[in-house]
Amino acid sequence: MTTTPAASHPIVAREKLDFGLEGDIPRHWLDNDPFKSRFFDAMSVFFPEGERFFISCVRDFRDRITDPQLLEDVKDFTRQEGQHGIVHRQFNDRLKRQRIHVKSLEGQTVWFLFDVLRKRLRPETTLALTAAFEHMTALMAHGFEQCRVLDKADPRIRAMYTWHAIEEVEHKSVAFDVMQKVAKVGYWRRVLPLVFTSFSFPLATLLVVNYMLTVDGFKGWQRAGIMARGLWWLYKPGGLFLPLLGHHLQYFKPGFHPWQMGDLASYETWREVFERTGDPIAAGDAVMGPAALAKG
Repeated sequence: MTTTPAASHPIVAREKLDFGLEGDIPRHWLDNDPFKSRFFDAMSVFFPEGERFFISCVRDFRDRITDPQLLEDVKDFTRQEGQHGIVHRQFNDRLKRQRIHVKSLEGQTVWFLFDVLRKRLRPETTLALTAAFEHMTALMAHGFEQCRVLDKADPRIRAMYTWHAIEEVEHKSVAFDVMQKVAKVGYWRRVLPLVFTSFSFPLATLLVVNYMLTVDGFKGWQRAGIMARGLWWLYKPGGLFLPLLGHHLQYFKPGFHPWQMGDLASYETWREVFERTGDPIAAGDAVMGPAALAKG
């Protein structure tokens, strides 16, 4: 087995962070926009069980790993993903207070990920699905930075998503390396799961967004307008997703590796501020908030 390629920086599990999520956060916390806010809220609903799924799929192959560095990376990946699940459960408690049926949505997520995928597919395939999802979350981290989509967010939630994005980039190659070096997954089994996730994850997210907008009290014709404007925001030229298409499609290249996508330009700034202050909100503001805009 070859040595795992060196990442640009170590995988660090930052634990017991306080984002102030129990505070008085506005319902539509991102630019006072219902769609933008609920889009991120909907993703958060999936994260706790999704992170548990990712951990399980990678750990299926832990006993077969002989590379000490890769074994350490898997350990740190597990700790990071575990923390992401804990924090997003705290965030989702806020959604419960808004009469969002989080428990029901989580139950549907568990059924699909564990009762359908984990029980019916081979471990190599669920690991490939994990690598595909990790590719997408790393892409979204790049998208948040490039489009500065969180500039007008509540600073507490901006801090949470910025921290999550930083750590997704730190561990973005772990599932991929286990898939390639240990599970020995071939080209087609690697790329076909990305085709599936590229359609299934956005669709599931948008369905939850529509449900949340219903709970917010928007009528059918109002929701249609909000969803249409939201889809334009996501997919228009220069929107959140289209500028990332090239990076997304790199996954289909033979010989692809996640670190070929490069690093976040804001990574060192975020790490320096966080390590100096221990404050994730200050670190989030330094790279995605007013402080960053003032520097620009």
